[in-house]
Amino acid sequence: MVFVLTVIGVIAATALAIVNSMTKEKIEYQYRLELLKALKVVLPEYDNSPDKDIKKIRDKTVFVAKKGGKVVGYAVKSVSEKGYGGSIVVLVGVNTSGKISGIEILKHAETPGLGSKIEEEWFKDEFKGLTLKDKIAVKKDGGVIDQFSGATISPRAVSEAAKNGLEFIVKNVLEGSK
Repeated sequence: MVFVLTVIGVIAATALAIVNSMTKEKIEYQYRLELLKALKVVLPEYDNSPDKDIKKIRDKTVFVAKKGGKVVGYAVKSVSEKGYGGSIVVLVGVNTSGKISGIEILKHAETPGLGSKIEEEWFKDEFKGLTLKDKIAVKKDGGVIDQFSGATISPRAVSEAAKNGLEFIVKNVLEGSK
């Protein structure tokens, strides 16, 4: 019985290893396409490959957007653990003057039809043009971001992630390069 289970285990492990090696490149390629799509949304117009033109600062990867060899913006992933359904991962784009050029929700587990409204364009557009001088929080907390009826937790978490991403870029990249 032990021998049979061992043989089955070895066969299963071998099959998984083969499937993994066959799909690894395709999965990485699809991940890159999704990242490029998100970068195109959050960054000013660029002509480089910001997913390859990166800076490692502390434990974060900063994506650098350039046009004609000149830096036009930066993007960083920012996470808030305060979402209703768990962590929310937001890609925050910032132009060289320290204004949010856009945000994109990369990952969340919010309630469909309620908290998932954080993916709607009108909501994401509220962050465009905001700086550290603005109160990046939901209106219920005295900020400038509209929350939606029945779901304040999700917009609050996105606001936190956007503010933290903006703050990271301004303090570690924009002010750090002066």
